[in-house]
Amino acid sequence: MPVDTPEEQISQDSVATSAPSLAPQPEPQPVPWSLQDLAFFLLFAPLALLIANLAAVAGYAVLRSLLARGNLSNPLQHDTFFLLAFQLIFQGLLLGFVYALVVIRHRRPFWSGLNWRKPSLGQTLWLTVGGIVLAFAIQWVPNILPETRTFPLQQMFTSPAAGYAIGAYSILMAPWAEEVIFRGFLFGIFERRAGLWFAIVLTALLFGGLHVPEYWGAWNHVILISLVGLTFSLARGLSGSLAPSVILHLAYNTSLIAGLFFQTQGFQNIK
Repeated sequence: MPVDTPEEQISQDSVATSAPSLAPQPEPQPVPWSLQDLAFFLLFAPLALLIANLAAVAGYAVLRSLLARGNLSNPLQHDTFFLLAFQLIFQGLLLGFVYALVVIRHRRPFWSGLNWRKPSLGQTLWLTVGGIVLAFAIQWVPNILPETRTFPLQQMFTSPAAGYAIGAYSILMAPWAEEVIFRGFLFGIFERRAGLWFAIVLTALLFGGLHVPEYWGAWNHVILISLVGLTFSLARGLSGSLAPSVILHLAYNTSLIAGLFFQTQGFQNIK
């Protein structure tokens, strides 16, 4: 009867020891959100708002000192680049805080902790088409309420440069930041504490409420953006993943900006 040599026994032991590492690893679990996490976020948000405002004002003051005063003569509340800088800083701070909650407080990988599941190529294509169709469908919905001819968001398109800046923000930043905050963080808390449909409806309402200042006076737009938010929330809730709402949002915003670009000859005739 053959007998294993000590070297063979060591080799077999090494294989047995390393074998478990070749087995499929369990998927990381999403963050078990608590009301304490929501309380931390609500306490931090006003502080982030203050910091973003101070930082944007300071940057604006420095810019005024470097450039001719006449080039920066608009009041802050009507200056497109100031408003975009404020939004970038504010949302960046909120994203950083959510990241800290997920990675530091709950010790989860960031994306999987927010229920991100990588979609297949086919799913990505269908969601992209869905976002494009949603953007075109919104343009054809008839008005049901009286509204002003212009609104704050429209008034931000003061020049082609402002149009390009808004477009870049709308495509590169807004879909990611808004989906992480609404359909990643807040959705996870509401779903865990009050159920799926509560999370879908409430995040859609909050998303619509976020955009009220941009569409103030244009109430049909407020209703439509709330319905768009409901679509994103449904995609998040029914799929169980953050990825579909991000892809839909990205395709939707890109389609709107591209359509506006071509309709206005490169943001030249926005008024």
